[in-house]
Amino acid sequence: MGSISRQQMLLLGGAALAYAVAIPDPTAAPTKVEIQAPVITPAAVRFDGSHSYMLDRRNLVSDIVSGADNVLHSLGSVLGTDLPSYVISGIPNYFQNFPTGDQVKSSLGIKDSDLDAKPTEVLNIPPYANWTDQGWNVRFHGNVFKTPNISQSKLDDLANIFLIDVDIKDLPTDQQAQARNLTQSIFIVQQGEQNVSFHLEPAPSQGASGEPGGGGAITPPGGSQNITFPFETTSQGDFDAFVPIKNVSGGGLLAGNETNDVQRLNVYTNGTLTGNATAFLVPPEGITFISDIDDILRVTKIYQPKEGLMNSFARPFTPWMNMPEIYANWSMTLPNGTHFHYLTTTPEQATRLYMDFIYKTYPGGSFDTRPLNFSDVSATLSIRMFLLKKVFETFPKRKFVLVADTSNSDVMKDYPTLAHDFPNQVQCIFLRNTSATDPGDKFPYDTSKFKGLKNTSYMFFRVPDDLRGLDISNGQCLNKTIMQNVTFGIQDEVLGIHGAGVKVRGSAMGSLVVAVLVAVFVLL
Repeated sequence: MGSISRQQMLLLGGAALAYAVAIPDPTAAPTKVEIQAPVITPAAVRFDGSHSYMLDRRNLVSDIVSGADNVLHSLGSVLGTDLPSYVISGIPNYFQNFPTGDQVKSSLGIKDSDLDAKPTEVLNIPPYANWTDQGWNVRFHGNVFKTPNISQSKLDDLANIFLIDVDIKDLPTDQQAQARNLTQSIFIVQQGEQNVSFHLEPAPSQGASGEPGGGGAITPPGGSQNITFPFETTSQGDFDAFVPIKNVSGGGLLAGNETNDVQRLNVYTNGTLTGNATAFLVPPEGITFISDIDDILRVTKIYQPKEGLMNSFARPFTPWMNMPEIYANWSMTLPNGTHFHYLTTTPEQATRLYMDFIYKTYPGGSFDTRPLNFSDVSATLSIRMFLLKKVFETFPKRKFVLVADTSNSDVMKDYPTLAHDFPNQVQCIFLRNTSATDPGDKFPYDTSKFKGLKNTSYMFFRVPDDLRGLDISNGQCLNKTIMQNVTFGIQDEVLGIHGAGVKVRGSAMGSLVVAVLVAVFVLL
């Protein structure tokens, strides 16, 4: 197992255990689609070759944490001790506990005066907009921050914290640079009580696949204008609210009740070159693809900790097989009312590479990422559902296609739960069966939430080509040539677990835990 520490072994082992135990579903309070004081700031950015972006962090709101007080169930008693939140949530430990701005200043000995001369930067996340009686309502969200000076030797020390059995100095030059850049983006200082304003103008294109449509969208005939965000940033530098924009008379934006097309607007943050994004004005009806990223759009191997770390911090992001071709086809063949939304629960500070990768490889679209500072475990567990419901409730007449993989434990709960709760909105659920195609995935997955759903409304697939030829617009979600083996319980191809309503208890639980832990540590 190389030089991996005992603490790392315990953390990774705990993460493995989390996948072997069923966890009660969290609940998230519904979100009103209206102008409100800033709450969370997800993270994303736009890349079109002429602009680039940064990333950040953020605080969490009380509505995310409500209703999930009993999440810490009997899991703790299995090991005879309380378990940290990442074990319960399935989120890897290396994506937990990123430092706040005050912690960055304290740990690195940075004074406020050291930051005075540093430029203020803005992470402006590609937003979506809905049509209301008052016109287009754009969810501007992002973060204001400064990047302190950190020496290369110190960056190397900090980067090594995130790597297992690898020293950054032993990596190829390009991977060293990537690891340092990602580490630098984590150690930033947020700026509270700041005012933010934007300049909007029509966007000619956005995203790699499907251009010139750029993600199933069009360039509006006009719409250039200036917008002042109505609130100051929070103490953590966040801004997040729906804000009405003008329909600019004479060749302006197309009204949402008069077009079926998604329209693109470039959003430039005033006073900085780092706060650029693309807003997607989404009409009330049409199809929205909501897609996870890790191990479905790119090769991550999050279920193999050493590989997951290297693929996230150092190695260039690589598409999973020919998945970009599938998305390009959807972008070019489905109507222009098709909207792409990317949602990752990776903390936003670590998502700059995600944004760059998506906009160079997949259709352009809006973004959500995971807020950083959780007030309790229930917030961690609820964040994906909170963000998903926000999109669903913003577009109550749209159909949704949900895409992810079976190694993501919260997806395996949240996606079918949405199909039960919003039966008229979920068009299809597509899940890559990672344990059927990658022997490195030793984690069981739970299909029990799919019970009661129409079995032609979802598909567990092995390779991207399994998705070819589906008439998604008319609700065809199942390729009948792909065998489905859903037993509505805990399943795992590698461990040979296939049984309807399988419940792992007592000695069986112990055997399963041992099998999972042994498999993980063998890989190390």
